Amino acid sequence: MIWLTWRQFRTPAAVVYGAIAVILGALAATGPHLAHLYETRGDRFLDSVGGFEANLYVVTTLALLALPALIGMFWGAPLVTRELDAGTHRLAWTLTTRTRWLVAKLGLIGLAAVAAAGLLSLAVTWWADPIDKAIAARSGAPGPGFLIFPRMSLEIFGSRGTVPLGYAAFFFVLGVIVGVVVRRTLPAMAIVLGLFVVTQIAMYTQVRSHLLTPEHLTTTITARNLTSINMFNHLTVVVNRPGAWVLSQQTVNAAGHPVTVPSWVLECPGSGPKSQACFAKLTGLGYRQLVTYQPADRFWSLQLTETAIYLGLAFGLAVLCVWWIRRRLS
Repeated sequence: MIWLTWRQFRTPAAVVYGAIAVILGALAATGPHLAHLYETRGDRFLDSVGGFEANLYVVTTLALLALPALIGMFWGAPLVTRELDAGTHRLAWTLTTRTRWLVAKLGLIGLAAVAAAGLLSLAVTWWADPIDKAIAARSGAPGPGFLIFPRMSLEIFGSRGTVPLGYAAFFFVLGVIVGVVVRRTLPAMAIVLGLFVVTQIAMYTQVRSHLLTPEHLTTTITARNLTSINMFNHLTVVVNRPGAWVLSQQTVNAAGHPVTVPSWVLECPGSGPKSQACFAKLTGLGYRQLVTYQPADRFWSLQLTETAIYLGLAFGLAVLCVWWIRRRLS
């Protein structure tokens, strides 16, 4: 059964692992140079990152963000539905049990999916470490070009560390169960893509920030740390916590209650003695900015916790898939 599964799967595996091999070669060729630049250029490191490295940074990040969705769509969704459409599952079930048939498929291809995501993630995490450190050190100041996202952000978090392994396992098994239930390959692929987008957004906005109790920081509002005032007089300030994931900001009064700043703050000049006096008056009235955030040093704790959640969900879906094949399919 394992041999037959491998025969059916070898072409998709060769395509994915071939692409990963090309990326790994580029990372291995440029990684030492990038680390040397980081050690020698200091604060000017980000300005020294060349066009090829910049493009490689973007490509590898996007590849890792997209890989779990592609695995779910092209490896998971057709895994069983292809056999159901062709009717070959009935022949396979005469040679072995349904459970062994499905477990062999889930085990072999699931391990290949996790290995692909893990290998690429490990390499990208190593290669991009100097860039991630330099971005974090800027404490919220924008970097040149694309280099503006810390590794705790939505754009980067899923392309580093261990979470790509969890994503790959979960979305692969999700693709399988969706295919089994829908029993049509193309609709199943479309559903998996939609679930991927919804799941990732929900994890970032509703779950990840609560995996660990966030910390709070109360800071004065000055011309130097103020970044914006919107039409509702809500302020945003730069947080002096390098690489932190800022969850929310709100202005509070001397009693600690959320408020909006007085309208005259809009007319405070950007610099000079008048600006200092204006913001000193704001501070004297008791206005402060309350920031809720996850510190940068919690990156690996969040990574491991989220990875465990996705692996647990993947196991639960695998059990559901086995039950469905045994009880609901004929």
